[in-house]
Amino acid sequence: MEYREEEDDSLALFEHYKFYVDKGQTPIRIDKFLTDRIQNATRSKVQHAIEAQFVTVNAQVVKANYKVKPADEIVVSLPQPPRDSEVIPENIPLDIIYEDESLLVVNKPAGMVVHPAYQNWTGTLVNALTYHFNNLPTSQNGEGRPGLVHRIDKDTSGLLVIAKTEQAMTHLAKQFYDHSIERTYWALVWGVPAPLKGTINVHLGRSLKDRRVVDAFEEGDYGKSAITHYEVLKDLRYVSLVKCNLETGRTHQIRAHFKYIKHPLFNDAAYGGDRVLKGTVFNKYKQFVQNAFKLLPRQALHAKSLGFVHPATQQPMYFEEPLPQDFTSVLEKWEKYVNE
Repeated sequence: MEYREEEDDSLALFEHYKFYVDKGQTPIRIDKFLTDRIQNATRSKVQHAIEAQFVTVNAQVVKANYKVKPADEIVVSLPQPPRDSEVIPENIPLDIIYEDESLLVVNKPAGMVVHPAYQNWTGTLVNALTYHFNNLPTSQNGEGRPGLVHRIDKDTSGLLVIAKTEQAMTHLAKQFYDHSIERTYWALVWGVPAPLKGTINVHLGRSLKDRRVVDAFEEGDYGKSAITHYEVLKDLRYVSLVKCNLETGRTHQIRAHFKYIKHPLFNDAAYGGDRVLKGTVFNKYKQFVQNAFKLLPRQALHAKSLGFVHPATQQPMYFEEPLPQDFTSVLEKWEKYVNE
């Protein structure tokens, strides 16, 4: 819940917890259900929150004697935002590709936020890491972000390396600072970039009109240096599959760079890719694109490979993760459309 304005006092509510009731859950009063699941919560405190309508089930307010049912979505919202440093351990499954005493490499699904922040206090990768691992290190300014050395966007899928020790955190952070980490992303973009292999080198910074997105700045001192090397892997006439190697790691770098060269990522709503930008005017084609949007309801971006030097053994490490099902389904759909 982003916020809710009451008619009488414009009270802003911030989402603190979100629960999805298991399929096998037996009926149980909601006040008891929440008391068992919220750390340091008393039954009376939960009941007061319910009475104040700070608890909703499937977007509806309920009473304390409501009995939760399988698949219910329960949201607890309170007037004060949670502290950035308050991380709630949550039993969320992790797709761990590799793990040793120093680090782990995880494959993050699209839709998962990496760390708690405004509007996303629960259900994040960090909430899951805090549950599964004890005493993960934080960076110097990494309060509330245990283990994190880097991040990828909520709706981007793919590989992340997580530090398990202070030594690993320092060593990996230095590699990111030195741009010696090898990161490859695959993206589906509108049109076919020309040349088919090249480099995008233009500063990026928060948009002066909308702070939620990043803009390119060709001249002046605004923004920071950002360099993306790309290569077209498949020319599908109206879209193309592109491999991207990051020399820098700016926020939304690939998404903003490809918007700048007028080839935004397929179905990237924030950067204009959620419209028909290339192709025919026929309704059949437009319907085809809309069906593809439904199959891949996010920007078509996947962090496919990750290479670094192991902080303890000093050996080179390299990991690759195939495209997820939503991405491959749309890619196959485009290949079939173009070939036919």
